[in-house]
Amino acid sequence: MYFNKFFYLCHINLSSLKDMSKRNNLVFKGLHIVAWVIFVGLCIEAGGLIVNFIFSLFKPEFVQNLYQPLDLTEMFKDNQWPFFGIYSFILSISILKAFLFYIVIRLMHKMDLTKPFNTFVSDQILQISYYTLAIGLFSFIARQIAKNLMHHGFDTDSLNQFWADSQAFILMGAVVYIIATIFKKGVDIQNENDLTV
Repeated sequence: MYFNKFFYLCHINLSSLKDMSKRNNLVFKGLHIVAWVIFVGLCIEAGGLIVNFIFSLFKPEFVQNLYQPLDLTEMFKDNQWPFFGIYSFILSISILKAFLFYIVIRLMHKMDLTKPFNTFVSDQILQISYYTLAIGLFSFIARQIAKNLMHHGFDTDSLNQFWADSQAFILMGAVVYIIATIFKKGVDIQNENDLTV
């Protein structure tokens, strides 16, 4: 009688583990789709900003008709150095964000959930931390430069959207770096165990 109850409970636990595994796989696939959508959106944004930059140089009157119109023609007329400096920060940040999600997609595509502790995953997580930290630092520096330009009479209020989340990216980069370090240590321990066995 007790054996039958034990067998029944083990069967329930195994079936619930299978359901949980299926649910985790479904969540992982859903996150993969979300990462693709974000990546495509960031690529469109970066491409739009590059086109906007080119039109700002050669046909500034046409900028208002573009996707995400960023009109810095007054800054360009007053002084070209701040214009090129600000635009290079904006383009760098948007391209880095798109590349960050490219790495996330590549990681999710090649990662094996049954054996997640390997060198490839560890390296990708480390790269994600570096890119996240770089985005945060570039955003923070750009925000400080924009504030400085404001004191010199330039209108930079419309630019805040590009680096409003600089502190969040710096914090997230630090957290992901800690996770990457732990993950790398786990891979090293696993490799040592595999060698000893």
